[in-house]
Amino acid sequence: MIRLTRRNGDTIVVNLATMAYIEPTPDTLITLTTGERVHVKESIDEVVARVAEYQQRIAAYAFEKVA
Repeated sequence: MIRLTRRNGDTIVVNLATMAYIEPTPDTLITLTTGERVHVKESIDEVVARVAEYQQRIAAYAFEKVA
């Protein structure tokens, strides 16, 4: 899950498994698999970077458990 900021400044946490796609509108628009749409202040590049960082943390944790 990643933490993002709605246009009104509220913080939300999005489950990556529910993200269908991301669009660059004046604000970044995330469409979830449920059909819900969420506008966030972060750029697409920042959202992708947060997703990658989260996945790296999960992989590192799994590697520690196996090693």
